[in-house]
Amino acid sequence: MSAPRPGLSARSRKFVGTVLMVLLVLCWALAAMALAQGRVTTLPAFWQFLAYVVLGAGWIVPAAVLIRWMLRHDRRHDTL
Repeated sequence: MSAPRPGLSARSRKFVGTVLMVLLVLCWALAAMALAQGRVTTLPAFWQFLAYVVLGAGWIVPAAVLIRWMLRHDRRHDTL
């Protein structure tokens, strides 16, 4: 019988992922606000629109990767 592979359990991944998600959203919001008030206001209207779309929705990709990691199944002891 082989030893279990190291790694976090599903419960631990969800806890760590939740904490990281909160930190991601807080840091992203603060950075987006700082950029939006500083540099974005000097851009032409089209580029402002594009910047606001990226700043508003850009956190979705890292959050999706984090959620995918959180929902991964535990490794079984009897598999490689």
